[in-house]
Amino acid sequence: MFVGVARIVLQIPGARSLKDRRRVVKGLKDRARAKLPVSIAEIGDLERWQVATLGVSVVSNDSARCSEVLSHMASLAGSAHDALVADVATEIVSFGAGGAGIRGGIEQALDRGAFSDGGFDFPAEADDE
Repeated sequence: MFVGVARIVLQIPGARSLKDRRRVVKGLKDRARAKLPVSIAEIGDLERWQVATLGVSVVSNDSARCSEVLSHMASLAGSAHDALVADVATEIVSFGAGGAGIRGGIEQALDRGAFSDGGFDFPAEADDE
């Protein structure tokens, strides 16, 4: 399993208020969600009128697919007529086959014997030592 993340910083030179900025950001987020299999959120300083930072994530079983989707996202942001891309940073993280590298998941529940008789037994208390 691979998780790709991107931070895209936009300059919005025409924004004269937070309302202008939100309009531009919302439009880009809506276009991204309609065209790409991504999760996208505005992050960072939310009070600056002419700068917006977006966080984008994608999950795939192929790192090349993550890279491709993030590249398309950067291109989509670059094609926005009312914003300029100031910076793009990406990273792709591997979690092993089927996400086996994630700690605290179902594998630990199986090791504790949480699944018995076909049902799920919730542990009484987790040890926080």
